[in-house]
Amino acid sequence: MAAVYVAREKTVMALLLLEALGALLILVFIVWWTMFSGRKNGELKKDVEPDASADKPGDPL
Repeated sequence: MAAVYVAREKTVMALLLLEALGALLILVFIVWWTMFSGRKNGELKKDVEPDASADKPGDPL
């Protein structure tokens, strides 16, 4: 009877480890997908210089 309990305990532990491995693989796939699914040539280059007046504080009220 004790041998059946140990075997069942090992099976449950193996299923838990398999589930954790599956969750880890899904997480790695999601991170990989989001990192490398962007634009083909990277981010767009800014052609226009930022407005110099944007750095100056506005008129106080």
